[in-house]
Parts: sequence; C-alpha cells; structure tokens
Amino acid sequence: MLPDPNDKETSVTTIMIINGPNLNLLGLREPHLYGTDTLDDVRRLCASVADELGLQIEFHQRNHEGEIIDLIQKARTDADGIIINPAGYTSTSIAILDALLAAERPVIEVHVTNIHRREDFRQHSYVSKAASAVVMGAGIQGYEFALRRLATLTRR
Repeated sequence: MLPDPNDKETSVTTIMIINGPNLNLLGLREPHLYGTDTLDDVRRLCASVADELGLQIEFHQRNHEGEIIDLIQKARTDADGIIINPAGYTSTSIAILDALLAAERPVIEVHVTNIHRREDFRQHSYVSKAASAVVMGAGIQGYEFALRRLATLTRR
C-alpha cells in the first residue's frame, strides 16, 4: 500500500525559506556588518541541515514586496512552515505581516545581524508579530537554528 500524501505521518515536511531585498548581495554588501558568507552559502547550509532533519526546503530571494507576499501565500498550501528574512521590509511592511498571519503556518524570522544594535529605524519589526520565534545576530547560522526549531514545531 502506498503512503497517503495527505497523511502528516508519512508526508515530508516542507519549509519555505524567503529572503527579502538585497540579500542577493550578501557577502558583498557591507561585509563588516553581514560577513562574507553569500546567499549561496546560506542555501547550502539550509540544504545540508534540511537533509539531516529529513525536511524538504524551497529557497527563495526576492527584492519586491509583492513577490514576497505571493511566496507567503503559496506557502499556505505548499509548505508546513516559513522561515523569512524580510530584510529592509522588516520595519516597513504591514502587507507582509498580514500575509504571514493569513498563511496560518509557523513562522521563524531570521536576521543575520542583531537589529537591536542597528539604527533606530531598523529596530522595529512588524514581522515579529507573526513569528513563533526570532533569530538574530547569529550570522547565517541563524537559518540553521530556525530550521531546527521549525522541525520541532511542524512535527508536533
């Protein structure tokens, strides 16, 4: 008998990882703040951790708010959890917050830097209101922490 793809016990948990604007420049842009790891390094790290945990990931980077919202809406039906680094939209986008709330999936917010040690305007996060957890200031290792936490949250 084949496993039922709708059965949570036999289906693979899928995590959608969404990276916001300018993260395609990770490793190049302000390395004194963000380090020299690239977005490809983040992708490889996430793939390795997902493989270890038996997770499937969808990895995305978008510079446009509407495209990020489209991905979040897609996650509502295609993913079991969301990791989001909203980057510059962290402190500006109520629309991304609304999409995350509507997704009805566990969300982990990730920031490579500690936003509370940055400029005042960066210290507020709308996204945090939808997040089960926030990981910041851990460099790209924050993505690993987020994947491990989502593995726990989605397997309950």
